[in-house]
Amino acid sequence: MAEDLIPDVLNARCPSRAVLNHVTSRWGLLILIALQDGTLRFSALRRRIGGVSERMLAQSLRLLEDDGFVRRRAHPVVPPHVDYTLTPLGCEVAAKVHALAKLIETNLGQIIAQRKS
Repeated sequence: MAEDLIPDVLNARCPSRAVLNHVTSRWGLLILIALQDGTLRFSALRRRIGGVSERMLAQSLRLLEDDGFVRRRAHPVVPPHVDYTLTPLGCEVAAKVHALAKLIETNLGQIIAQRKS
């Protein structure tokens, strides 16, 4: 981050916006929540997160890995075996987004009723 730039998500130039976008994207958020249960292989993670395509899962995992939230480990075996786990920072972020998801799930009836009114 530039030395003269103070982190401020409301500032259009703040790099935290890109990171926030990765974390709160549809698939980024679900990946973080799914990995809270522990290390998962790519195929198991894809099964755990209903509706995600291989392409979107790979892309989202790459972004979260680049941001330091997810650790990718490739095992030197044939066929290839790759698994993913949360980093310590990823665990912290996952807990926060999981709390947000739980808040929405808890109030889903009220949210749906509001849409209808």
